[in-house]
Amino acid sequence: MKKFLIGFVVVLLVVVIAGFFCYNSSLSPAGSKDEVVSFNIKSGMTTKGILAELHKDGLIRSEFTSYLYLKFNNINNLQAGTYELNKGMGLKDIIDIISNGDAIDDSISITFIEGKRIKKYAQVISENYEYTQEEILAKWADKDYLNSLISKYWFLTDEILAGGIYYPLEGYLYPDTYKFNKNASIEEITERLLDEMGSHLDKSSLGYDEYTNSIHKILTLASIVELEGAKSDDRAGIAGVFFNRLKSGWSLGSDVTTYYAAQIDFSDRDLTQQELDAVNAYNTRSSTMVGRLPIGPICNPNVASIKAVLNPKQTSYYFFVADKNGKTYFSETNAEHVAIVNDLKNKGLWYTYE
Repeated sequence: MKKFLIGFVVVLLVVVIAGFFCYNSSLSPAGSKDEVVSFNIKSGMTTKGILAELHKDGLIRSEFTSYLYLKFNNINNLQAGTYELNKGMGLKDIIDIISNGDAIDDSISITFIEGKRIKKYAQVISENYEYTQEEILAKWADKDYLNSLISKYWFLTDEILAGGIYYPLEGYLYPDTYKFNKNASIEEITERLLDEMGSHLDKSSLGYDEYTNSIHKILTLASIVELEGAKSDDRAGIAGVFFNRLKSGWSLGSDVTTYYAAQIDFSDRDLTQQELDAVNAYNTRSSTMVGRLPIGPICNPNVASIKAVLNPKQTSYYFFVADKNGKTYFSETNAEHVAIVNDLKNKGLWYTYE
């Protein structure tokens, strides 16, 4: 029995010593010479996924012992990015670089302008990546992908899937300047813009009237204010006019919605009478749209337009017009409105699109 115990202890010591040497050996460089490797960690990758890729690229000797090293040293902050590593590095050096986020600055800066349609956003992305505009728009129309986003973001609901919606994510991609990894996927870019939109929204901001009881309706009205108020100094006043019209059973009568319905850019040309009168779920000049919002947003608004909808001015106005300097004139009747427009034209203050 005594000999058995001695033998067991000897074997155990041998295993421990061998394991110790094996562990330490696995921390040494995986290659015999320096060989630079561009290693990319995508956002959302798991620790085990990163170690698997490091092993696949010949940068570490063992996934298992590398995982033990991370656990022993309480390292859990491996950061996304593209890194210049080489096979002559030991595990410690590689992990130090990745955990410190010492990535190559090969990011791409993209600016998404407020008031632009989602097709323009797809174009901007395609100009910076190898994805085509059609490929991006197809992803943004994919029902499976959209449902996955609805399950992830509280402010996205089945309203974006309603029949007649041109582009489900229209209005939800927040306009700003972003930096993306050069290898960013369409999904990563999309969700970055959605994340930013989410940071400007709050469940407590939902109103109790039928026009602000969902984020979809708030963004729909905000998108109209964005375009109608682009040259205005008073977006809250414009929002107030729209609320007065809706609550009085009027149509919004907004030309920007009619242009969107016809899928024509506002500065391209004047609309035909047939286009102006067209019955369409977006066209608020249609007689079928009295007291109603369009089916969805018509552009991507910024936070100023969203705040204007949530905090509209309380007035008795039903009409507005802005001059070329951005000053907005409000009126209660159509006769007053027409008189203001004529006066602005006579004074050379009428805004014309170039």
